[in-house]
Amino acid sequence: MVESRHSISRGLWRKIHKSPLFDITQFVLLIVLILWFFARSTEQLGYNWQWYQVPRYIFQMTEDGIQFGPLWEGLMITFRISAISLVLSLVIGLTTALLRLSHSFVAKTIARVYLELIRNTPLLIQLFFIYFVLGPVLGLSRFPSAVLALSLFEGAYASEIFRAGIVSIRRGQWEAAYSLGLSLFDTYKDIVLPQAIRRILPPLTSQAISLIKDSALVSTIAIYDLTMQAQAVIAETFLTFELWFTVAGMYLIVTATLSIIVNIMENRFKMVT
Repeated sequence: MVESRHSISRGLWRKIHKSPLFDITQFVLLIVLILWFFARSTEQLGYNWQWYQVPRYIFQMTEDGIQFGPLWEGLMITFRISAISLVLSLVIGLTTALLRLSHSFVAKTIARVYLELIRNTPLLIQLFFIYFVLGPVLGLSRFPSAVLALSLFEGAYASEIFRAGIVSIRRGQWEAAYSLGLSLFDTYKDIVLPQAIRRILPPLTSQAISLIKDSALVSTIAIYDLTMQAQAVIAETFLTFELWFTVAGMYLIVTATLSIIVNIMENRFKMVT
């Protein structure tokens, strides 16, 4: 009798644990706890919240239509820098990975030196070096300098992701390609990389999210991205906590959306295979 009651209770607990309502309840409780914590903290600080002033720095409705504020304009700059840097970092990462996997000593050495220099120095130092030292020599303005610094930095980490994905392909796939008379280029293009992409998509997504967050450093060379625009508005209005929380929320929405899109792509890849 006691055992039957225990089994019934365990079965009931499993149903509750697997129910979506259980996850929703946990999430709501977490949000309530966070809000309670911030409410208590602000009471101790004596801070006067002015959230009603924040929306106009993102956008506002006027007689002429929607007028976008400085935070929205900064977000668009962040999008541009991140998008261009992401494409270039993937190209640099794939090229570096192929150089490391080649049989050329010179190619391997170049790739190794690049990886060691980039991965063992801070991004901020690289950004300053490219803008203040290489920029005047190469004629690069703020925007190209920021894109180049981010691309080189993120490309170094992306190269290791690409290399791991390529190495994970079974030897039999390579031998089958060689037996069919495929060139090295065709082997990579038609057989190796399509399989590797499915495996490295999650870590590449994490790297893309890291790039978006690292792009905030471009504000140090006076590029008016989202972070720089927030600093300028704070200097005028002193809405410190409201604006920084808003900026954090905007970054969170962008990165969460990117994660959802990649999850959808992963599921489609699984359906194809």
